[in-house]
Amino acid sequence: MLLRFTLRQLEYFVAVGGAGSIALAAEKVNVSSPSISAAIAQLEREFGLRLFVRSHARGLALTPAGRQFMDQARAVLKAADGLKHLAGDISGTVRGPLSIGCLLTFAQLMVPQVRRCFEGRHPQVRVSQFELHQQEIFTKIRTSEIDIALTYDLEIPDDLTFVALAELPPYLLVGAGHPLADRADVSVQELATYPFVLLDLPISNSYFMSLFRAAGVKPLIAERTRDMAVMRGLVANGFGYSIANIRPQNDLSPDGKPLRYIPLSGQNRPLSMGALLAQGSENVLTVRAFIDLCRSLISDGAMPGIGPHPVAEKRPA
Repeated sequence: MLLRFTLRQLEYFVAVGGAGSIALAAEKVNVSSPSISAAIAQLEREFGLRLFVRSHARGLALTPAGRQFMDQARAVLKAADGLKHLAGDISGTVRGPLSIGCLLTFAQLMVPQVRRCFEGRHPQVRVSQFELHQQEIFTKIRTSEIDIALTYDLEIPDDLTFVALAELPPYLLVGAGHPLADRADVSVQELATYPFVLLDLPISNSYFMSLFRAAGVKPLIAERTRDMAVMRGLVANGFGYSIANIRPQNDLSPDGKPLRYIPLSGQNRPLSMGALLAQGSENVLTVRAFIDLCRSLISDGAMPGIGPHPVAEKRPA
């Protein structure tokens, strides 16, 4: 039997299956909702399967057949990407799609600049980007929804490869009126009596709390937020201090108030910022080119708050 379907239709189907909504999928793949609806209807007719259950309350949910179809569709799309990468390797040309993930805490600082530089060097690459927390990065790399991610070395699973690019020590962040604002450095022990604004993202929050455990003190958590900009705004407006590992280009909060960045004294565990990818992906020409670009930007001092730190890769056992 001759089947008539396209890779683009499979891409739209996978997008809807992941988003649970045609409208959200349309935003993700940047096409109209009617085009996606038509693609799914064509797939259902072609294969004689009902792929989604439609509900006004819950949107679209995959049927049992749809879930199996999703697994195979992802495998087909991954194989098709593999052919594109192979063609690039053979020709020596960096081209094809590249999906980049980035940790939420520094995505706003790095992704636009890195993406612009990469697309400028390699105009035949089509880049898409995703801002994620750490656990989402692990999941999307494993399901091949992203090819590579910029993140920290926080609880990296053994089945993924981490290529370290820079080592970033923690620093104290306070508003201009904070009692510690004029200090040259501050120990973690000295922070115990002051209110703490915790950047409360999965896995990231464990790192910040580990700094206090290592110092033998318990922080006085006054505020929690999952947004880096909100955290800086709370600090600048006197709600407490915070701790971060990456420093923006200027010393102002989003609402224009001054901030102070103070080194933490003592033996505090730094974070390694680097590229995370699936095992074997470092052999793909496009991925290698992206890592090389990131390394050169850091070496040239082109990323704010980040300096060069040549360290070894963490590979699966």
